[in-house]
Order: sequence, then C-alpha cells, then structure tokens
Amino acid sequence: MTERSEDMNAEAPAGGMGGLRIPEVAGGARILAFGDYQPARVVTNDEIAQKVDTDDAWIRSRVGIAERRIAGPEEGIVEMAVQAGGKALAGSGLAPEDIDLVIVATCSAESPMPSHAGIVAHRLGIGAPGAFDLNAACAGFCYALGTASSAIRGGSARNVLVIGAEKMSQWIDWTDRSTCIIFADGAGAAVVTASDSPGIGPVVWGSNGELADKIVIEDRNSFIRQEGQSVFRWATSAIAPVALEACERAGVAPADLAAVVPHQANLRIIDAIARRIKAPNAVVADDIVRSGNTSGASIPLALSRMIERGDVPSGAPALLIGFGAGLAYAAQVIQIP
Repeated sequence: MTERSEDMNAEAPAGGMGGLRIPEVAGGARILAFGDYQPARVVTNDEIAQKVDTDDAWIRSRVGIAERRIAGPEEGIVEMAVQAGGKALAGSGLAPEDIDLVIVATCSAESPMPSHAGIVAHRLGIGAPGAFDLNAACAGFCYALGTASSAIRGGSARNVLVIGAEKMSQWIDWTDRSTCIIFADGAGAAVVTASDSPGIGPVVWGSNGELADKIVIEDRNSFIRQEGQSVFRWATSAIAPVALEACERAGVAPADLAAVVPHQANLRIIDAIARRIKAPNAVVADDIVRSGNTSGASIPLALSRMIERGDVPSGAPALLIGFGAGLAYAAQVIQIP
C-alpha cells in the first residue's frame, strides 16, 4: 500500500470512502391490509363444454373448478391492479403519498414495457415511487412480498404496495381442453409497512430450471402450454417440504397456523400439499373452485376473500405457498392483518 493510499484511508470520514452510511433499518415488516378484484364475467364449466369436449363433472374431478372469472376487453392488468391496489391502500389507512415502492407481480403482460407498476402508481396518485414488475409466474406474489419485506428491512422503503395481477385469458387457446378449463383473471394486493416486530417471516424460495419447459409460452404468437401430469407430480412432491421449511424458519409450528394459502393451481394439488403439511387447525384456501387459476394473483386474491368473509382471525399466522412456471416456488409465514 502506498503512503498516499494510507493517508486517504486515514482521513476518510464515516460514510465516505472509508465506508458507506446505512440508514436505520426496521426490525421487520408486516402487512396492513389486503385488497382484491375480479372481473364481473363468470364462465361456467357448462359454457366451456360448448366449445371443447368436456363437461362439468370431468372438470371438477380433474381440477376442482366450478367457474372462473374472465376479464373483458377494457379490463387489462393495469385496470385490475388499480382496483385491487386501491382497495388495499384504503384498508391500510395510509395515504398514496406514504407509499414509496410499488411492485406488480405478473406473467401475463401483453407488452414487456413500460412496467405496469409505474402506471398503476400514477393512477392511484402515488407520486414518484420506486416501481417495477416482477415475473416469477404463479410464485410471483410470494417473491414480491419477500422483496418488499427485504426492501423495508434494508432501509430502501418504508411502505410498499405489492400487487399480483393477471389476465391469463389473453394467453389461452380456448380450443385446448388442457388449459382453457384452468386459467382465469383477477388481482390481489397487499400494503406492507415497517414494523418493530416482524409480521412477515423469511421467504424460502427456489426454482427447478430443468423442468422449465413443462409450463411455457414460447413466443408472442403462442398460447400457454403445460404438461399437466409432470407439473402435478412435481408440485405434490416438492412443495410441501418448502412450506414446512418456511414454518420452521419463522418459528411457527404447523399446528399453530390459522390458514394455509397455496397457489390456487388445482384443487387436487392443494389438498395433497395440505395433507403433507398437517396443519389441523388451519383453514385451507380453496378459492380455485369459484375463481380458477389466476397465477400470480391467486394467493392474495384468495386470502383477501378469506379475510373479508371472516374465515381467519386478525393477528394469526398464515402460510403462503407459491409455485408454478419456471419452475419457481416460494413460501413464507405472515401475520394476518
């Protein structure tokens, strides 16, 4: 080391070349409120049976879906995200100017830019926040929630609006029985804030890129395609251990859970995961029956509706479990607002 470099190090003030200044960070993050939005149009199994070779009994036996919501031409990802985000913001008690980061989890965008998050923020009256979209497919909301919690605990944000919003119907081949019976549209949102005590546990996340070709949209001229049996086997074998690890890392026993909210992919998958977790006192989300598979929107949409109905108590722990294309997965325990 030269004499000059020694002098530079000796004279560097705190926060200068001798080290970066780190802001005071929050001890944790918690969710203040949820919000949701679903399109008005209900598509029943009987309606789908008029287009493809299927019927209500077959669909219910395979995926557990009775009906799903499909967005109209005027209901894009932004419009649905604004509705769900506005509802969550109103329930949080915060003003738009209190939000300093907006994250939209989506995998069904028609255009890759600009991001939906910046437009959503503008329409909600949120001025100049950090804003970006996140694509982890059906695990997207859990990824976004983990990112929001980390941003708050790291001092980069104080209040974060997290939204999962999907218009899967624009990527569906309505003559393909394997996909048109499953996917649907909607949005769910949560407002996350700094907290002295944590209300969002550590996120346990990962992916299996070796199986990424099992759920794909190949290009802008293609529809969603999936190998249902391969995905079923992977989800029913690989996801429960991830969920249990999230419980362990949060210090919450499965028996203490008030709710288990898996991604609403398939009712048989949901039931299989719930059996392996063994949470005897938990309400298991089954929003898929009436809402279909809304990908990255499904977890906040399902939990928001559970809270509205009074199915789960405020302050109790809930386990969120996302999994889907990529194959990406994530889980965390949260405190119900």
